[in-house]
Amino acid sequence: MKMAIIGAGKWGQALNHAYRQNNDVVISSRHTKDLDNFVPMEEALKYEYLVIAIPAQFVRGWMEENFVDHGQKILVAAKGIETSTGAFLNEVYGEFVSADRLAFISGPSFAAEVQQSLPTALKISSTNAKLAQTYADALPKFIKGYVDDDVVGAEISGAYKNVIAIAGGVCDGLGLGNNARAALISRGLVEMSRFGEVFGAKTETFLSLGGAGDLFLTASSTLSRNYRVGLGIAKGKSMEEILEELGEVAEGVPTAKAIYKIAKEKEIYLPIAQEVYAMIEEGKDPLVSVKDLLS
Repeated sequence: MKMAIIGAGKWGQALNHAYRQNNDVVISSRHTKDLDNFVPMEEALKYEYLVIAIPAQFVRGWMEENFVDHGQKILVAAKGIETSTGAFLNEVYGEFVSADRLAFISGPSFAAEVQQSLPTALKISSTNAKLAQTYADALPKFIKGYVDDDVVGAEISGAYKNVIAIAGGVCDGLGLGNNARAALISRGLVEMSRFGEVFGAKTETFLSLGGAGDLFLTASSTLSRNYRVGLGIAKGKSMEEILEELGEVAEGVPTAKAIYKIAKEKEIYLPIAQEVYAMIEEGKDPLVSVKDLLS
C-alpha cells in the first residue's frame, strides 16, 4: 500500500515508523526534515492514501493553503476541537472532502512507545467501513487495529481526554494522592460521555480504546504533554511559561476553551472541564478549583 504522512512532528514520525513496516510510505511537512523518506508536499499530496498529523487548530488553514483534491483518502491523526468555530475535526475536513473518504485514528498511543515498536492497540473510525479496515489492515504487527463507525464519539473522546489529562497533571502536581486521581479520571470519563451524548456519540465508544483507554494513559503519565501542562499549573507557572518549556502543541489547552464555550451555549454540566478552563484562561488557583470540585 502506498501512503503519505503529512506532518513530521513526533506523532507524524511515529505513524511513519509504524506504517513503513509493511507499506511504501513517504512523509512530508512544511519544514524539511532529515528523514530518509521525506518528500516535498506536492509529491506527498499525489498519494491515494494520506495520514494527516497536523494539530487541530491549524487544520483549516493548512487545507485552504495546501490541499489539492486528487480524490485522496485521509486518515486524520489529530485530536481537538477548532476553538474559533467549535467544529469537530470531521466537520472541518468535511468541508474539503466527503465523509466516505475520511477516517480517524484514536486510542492509547504515546509516540515514543510507537517509535520503539512496543505493543499498542488503536481504533480506526469511519462511516466507510471498507476505508477504516484498509487503514487498520496496513498497521504493523505490533499494533492491534480495531474499527468502528462512531466518528463523532472518536473525535470527542480524543479531544476531551486531553482536557482531563491537564486536570490529572494538576492533581498529581498538588500531591493529592492516588484516590483523588482515580476519582478525577473516572468522573472525567462521565463528563466525556455526557458531552458526547449531546452530539449523538455512542456510549460504548467512551469505554473503548479511544475513550477510557486513551484517558487512563494520558491523564497519568509525564509522557503526556497535556499532563505536563497540569503539572506546570500546579507549580504556579504561567501558561506562557508552561507552553514555552513544553516546546510542543498541547491540544488540551485550546480544546478546554472550545469545550467551555460549547458547554455554556448548550448548558451542559462539565465541572472538571470548567475548572481546567478557569485555571488556564483566568489564572484560577488550582487549590481553589479542587475545593470547588469537592463542594
